[in-house]
Amino acid sequence: MDTAMLRDDMVAGLEHESKAVVESERVSAAMRTVPRHEFVDDAAAYADHTLEHAGTRVLAPSTAARLVEALAPESGDRVLVVGAGVGYTAAICAAIAGEHNVHAVDISRRLVIDARRNLARAGYDGVLVDRRDGTHGLAEYAPFDRILVEAAAVRPPRALEDQLAADGRLVLPVGTHDQSLVAVEGGTTERFGPVSFAPLLVEGEQSDTVERNRTHREDRERAERTAQRRTGWEHDWIDWE
Repeated sequence: MDTAMLRDDMVAGLEHESKAVVESERVSAAMRTVPRHEFVDDAAAYADHTLEHAGTRVLAPSTAARLVEALAPESGDRVLVVGAGVGYTAAICAAIAGEHNVHAVDISRRLVIDARRNLARAGYDGVLVDRRDGTHGLAEYAPFDRILVEAAAVRPPRALEDQLAADGRLVLPVGTHDQSLVAVEGGTTERFGPVSFAPLLVEGEQSDTVERNRTHREDRERAERTAQRRTGWEHDWIDWE
């Protein structure tokens, strides 16, 4: 299987006027370079549809292209991707900005491990991927020239806004049921049409959260206290006559 040819065909389809989601030479070149089959199942790697992996949605190539086009990263930009997923979008950013300039976080430990492995196999092991609550960003590596959030929020998290460089650009889906892809830069907001993303999770909401060890004990003790609690007819201060 000639994966380079498959990538060329995929990007050509995304550039075609029927979709027209790849518009810049930078994004076109990056998507033709990044081996998407290292991030998803080989058979479906270059088809333009979403996939499922470890309880999360793997973005279709057209959606990934829309995000990166809205982000507009340039060579040398410091980039933060919130919601690393399988690592594909971070790889596209790395192909543009340079892998050591790209950082990614995800709230799911399993996805962090998978993204690291996928990026290394694809040749972008210089991308830093860490397990974090994305609403807190990655303050120790701030400021960032570009921040991309791959999950929806009602408004941009304050921590992410604070971690933007003075002329930085923040891109995220905004809204609940009706969402729009929005870019915030220099106090102005630019919209890039409707999208549909899962909500941005905070610590404790992720599917692989470790259950507290005492939860079952608490439930048992609460049930025992309830069973031993006096009912109305057992209280001697009630005059039932």
